[in-house]
Amino acid sequence: MRVMKWSMIALAVSAGTTQFAMASSQDDAKGFVEDSKLTSKTRMLYMNRDFRNGAGNIAKPGGGFKSGYREDWGLSELLNYQSGFTQGTIGVGVDAFAMGTVRLDGGAGRQGNGLFASQSDGSPEDTQSKMGGAVKFRLSDTVLKYGNQFVSSPVFSTDDSRLLPEVATGTLITSNEIKGLELSAGRFTALSSQTGMARDSINGPGAAGLTAANIAGATYQFTDNFVGGVAASDVEDYFKKQYINLNYTLPIAESQALNFDFNGYKTTSDGKELLGDVDNKIWSLAAAYSIGAHKFTVAHQRSTGDSGYNYGIDGGGSIFLANSVQYSDFNAKDERSWQGRYDLNMTSYGVPGLSFMARYVKGDNISTTDGEGKEHEFDFETKYVLQEGAAKDLSFRLRSAIYRTTSNNGRDVNDFRLIAEYPLNIL
Repeated sequence: MRVMKWSMIALAVSAGTTQFAMASSQDDAKGFVEDSKLTSKTRMLYMNRDFRNGAGNIAKPGGGFKSGYREDWGLSELLNYQSGFTQGTIGVGVDAFAMGTVRLDGGAGRQGNGLFASQSDGSPEDTQSKMGGAVKFRLSDTVLKYGNQFVSSPVFSTDDSRLLPEVATGTLITSNEIKGLELSAGRFTALSSQTGMARDSINGPGAAGLTAANIAGATYQFTDNFVGGVAASDVEDYFKKQYINLNYTLPIAESQALNFDFNGYKTTSDGKELLGDVDNKIWSLAAAYSIGAHKFTVAHQRSTGDSGYNYGIDGGGSIFLANSVQYSDFNAKDERSWQGRYDLNMTSYGVPGLSFMARYVKGDNISTTDGEGKEHEFDFETKYVLQEGAAKDLSFRLRSAIYRTTSNNGRDVNDFRLIAEYPLNIL
């Protein structure tokens, strides 16, 4: 990764000395309190999953198996404080958060959608809460942060798909010293799940948990329309991972554009191989044509190697691929998948804030013990965001997925989610 990182720096420098920023972010620091921000995000999530062929091997306390129906409903609150940086050559600041959930509905017999942790008797927790913080330092346009934080790297990304986000503990350095170039590197030693309030509640095989994850990455804006990025990670005793992204937008007319997005991963076993023999290459290529309020997308994704693509111990969001959709990721061993998608933005039709999306993904050539496996998924989504008034930015989102498969133990699923979210800037 070192060679890769420094080659990106050399590329940026060769673009000309005018690329260097004339004034750093730290030069403009107003102070610890003066630049402080306090935000809140309230989220209500109702979710049900209907496993059409029963629960399969999902056991319940006391013996037997749960029914094939899962239903949960909860409310969460996330308060996020970000201080400014003190003035001077090196700025100092802190970030802190407090978050919690309240269960509105859903009992032991219907639990299992990942909204709440379970008590000893198998029933879901009524309430959960978590607090954390990090100290940060800034020199010029480089920031070092240590402590609890939310991370969004292709090779280490905290998931926020339920009521509360995952939280990583460790160190992250982000540098923007050269215009258009962002470099990052970090080491994380703990990761809490979306329902685990403990510091390190992400479990791997045998409840081993995260040992340590070392990550690095670089993103460069070559032109206004072309961005490229690379990243790598070493999740000790699990796997090593490399990633590449190329994204290009071709403007056609004032209201038309064509976008190409390529993502690729290579993953190999590391150390004790706690996930077994991991050997996978997976890539996706998506092409999207936008014209006015409409966008049409087609995508192809392909997995090769001796295993499927593995993630989760490095964060539930560490899968930046086109066909990672609402229920399935289409990332099984040797799988090939295709997607067709349509998006509609109703702003052009006089209803700003209202949007629709529909997509269909089909995968085949999955290597299973019974031969070739296949799967397909149809998703529909609609979202409305209030544009003005006291409740401005309040959003309502409906997500529906119908998933069918000949593999994955034949676990056909209907997945339905209703999400209301209200972000608020307090300071």
